[in-house]
Amino acid sequence: MDVSQYLEIFIDESNEHLQNLSDQLMVLEKEPDNSDTINEIFRAAHSLKGMAGTMGYKRMQNLTHDMENVFSEVRNGNMSVNSELVDVLFQCLDALETYVSNVQQNQDEGTDDNEPIIKALNAFIASEGKTQESSGKDEHASDAHPTAPDIDYNGIVLTDFEKNAVNEAFKKNLHTYKIRVTVEENCILKAARAFLVFKNLEGHCEVIKSEPSVQDIEDEKFDFDFSLVVISGESFGEITKIIKSVSEIKDAVGEEIKTPFAEEAHAEHHDEIKDEKKADKDSKEVAVADKKPAPVSSPKQAVTQGKTKPVGHTVRVDIEKLDVLMNLVSELIIAKNGLVSASSLEDGGAPVNQTFNEQIEYLERVTTNLHESVMKVRMMPIESVVSKFPRMIRDLSKKLNKKMELYMSGEDTELDRTVIDEIGDPLMHLLRNSADHGLESAEVRKERGKNEVGSIFLDAYQDGNNVAIEVRDDGNGIDVERVRSKAIEKGTITEEQAASMSDKDIVDLLFKPSFSTAEKITDVSGRGVGLDVVRSKIETLGGDIEVKTTYGEGSTFIIRLPLTLAIIQALMVKVGDEKFAISLGSIQTIEDINVNEIKYVHAKEVIHLRGSVIPLIRLRDLLDVPGEPLEQENITVVIVSKGDKLAGLVVDSLIGQMEIVIKSLGKYININKMISGATILGDGSVALIIDANTLV
Repeated sequence: MDVSQYLEIFIDESNEHLQNLSDQLMVLEKEPDNSDTINEIFRAAHSLKGMAGTMGYKRMQNLTHDMENVFSEVRNGNMSVNSELVDVLFQCLDALETYVSNVQQNQDEGTDDNEPIIKALNAFIASEGKTQESSGKDEHASDAHPTAPDIDYNGIVLTDFEKNAVNEAFKKNLHTYKIRVTVEENCILKAARAFLVFKNLEGHCEVIKSEPSVQDIEDEKFDFDFSLVVISGESFGEITKIIKSVSEIKDAVGEEIKTPFAEEAHAEHHDEIKDEKKADKDSKEVAVADKKPAPVSSPKQAVTQGKTKPVGHTVRVDIEKLDVLMNLVSELIIAKNGLVSASSLEDGGAPVNQTFNEQIEYLERVTTNLHESVMKVRMMPIESVVSKFPRMIRDLSKKLNKKMELYMSGEDTELDRTVIDEIGDPLMHLLRNSADHGLESAEVRKERGKNEVGSIFLDAYQDGNNVAIEVRDDGNGIDVERVRSKAIEKGTITEEQAASMSDKDIVDLLFKPSFSTAEKITDVSGRGVGLDVVRSKIETLGGDIEVKTTYGEGSTFIIRLPLTLAIIQALMVKVGDEKFAISLGSIQTIEDINVNEIKYVHAKEVIHLRGSVIPLIRLRDLLDVPGEPLEQENITVVIVSKGDKLAGLVVDSLIGQMEIVIKSLGKYININKMISGATILGDGSVALIIDANTLV
């Protein structure tokens, strides 16, 4: 059997476990005595080890095993958590991420054994803890109750702690089954089949015992059968059916344990059990974490309480398949627009059949609903991007010798998958900029009457048809005069230009290529590529960025991004004989302006509208549309916005609102940035899409 068929699942779940470990380590560093966190870390590490062993990635398995030894010592109280230990554990996570990345690229984990990291882990155990021994015995049994006598029940040995879990199941009207699973004798990878057995049991039962031990099963140190003791609310027949559904599993037989165990008379063990079962969640985490290669949980059981995601409510889909589906929806919308266009015509002077119009309306409703459904499938929470940033801020805090904290909100805000994949780097640059340039040192902050711990905020929220992401800090803010003098020094602007530029225009210079105010180049900043990359990437995604700053108080960078890049609502306009589309998300209002209201500022046309001076842009001249403009008393102006900036686009006439599909113009057409793409109209003609952000 080839395990490559499980490669995508392995990569996805490994990344989830690594991110979970990173999050929990951040919590553990602040709360070293948090038992829930320790148990969650141990469970994630064990699951990762089991998956790596099943797939045959021994280096990854060995490193995770050594991490597990450290977590075991911490859980047993033999080792304390400090900043140095957390640093080494984060190095382990970096090494594991490298392994997973190698697997993703070439299906091989690489040749690096990471011996220095393993030695550092063992050094911590040697200095503070005791090396965990795991031969053929159950790992948890030696961890939690090394002195507890084992009880043999029909060939399966149960510890005092496991007996107590069985008794608790009886109190909650749950069933306990002992099952012997037999694998086909011609099975090549027995461990992989055992792994799938555990995976299939997720959501149906709680595995409290395996014989041989999970470690031995992972290493294929068993013949062709292994035994399980499980707790479930489902029938014995259902559980065995689930096990037998795995290919190359020959049989699953057993029986129900119908009588509870007698209470132990050992007071010390009773106290330990009582402490460890102070909550059902704790019981699950401690009793089960060591027993399975992947988490097994059941929403039907009180014994598995806690925050768990519903099992079976999500499915992983290749992004390429979604792209194909999205393209088909796009073509359907184009076809719908064609029918709508045809229905507006008259056949021989007579109106089109009423039934035809009704069918068109029905098709329009269906395509709209289908489009919304597909878009929801493509949407992902921004959490998948921002979850890595707390670790980054922690590392920057140590590297820069500054005290800082990152506060995040709106992680559940959703964006299109395409945008999610691209937004990570810009946000990273902005956060690094806030940490390095924005926040002052602890000494300076004290002198200014601020908290010595600097605050960086990352907030995401939906703003109309856009998603806004704010990165702000309570640091020094931007010294406009310093930026002005630096720009003059570098020759970016002249002194005459600097004198006439507003503070906002000066701040915008920070987005120029190779422009930096850093006094020295470090591995964090100073090369002048950060903010330039941020703006270019965001504009590529059809968004914009705005800066607000107050010297001495802090800065705020506001990113606005479209919800989707594929299908948008647009206003169709006409200039000469040409048709153009403008995204509704950029349009503030549409005005009918008398030509006498047009004024001139620095030889440029402007209008005064509700207290704002708005520059006019004549699309006919800008796009070099052939033909002469019509002499009219009134002109049609489409007011577009970019942040707090406004501009008026002069068009000949309005066609109406339309749902359009954005098509790329390809690499072969050298075109101005003001054109973001094209769309196919209902009559088959092509209309260019105007990117209003580049015109404001």
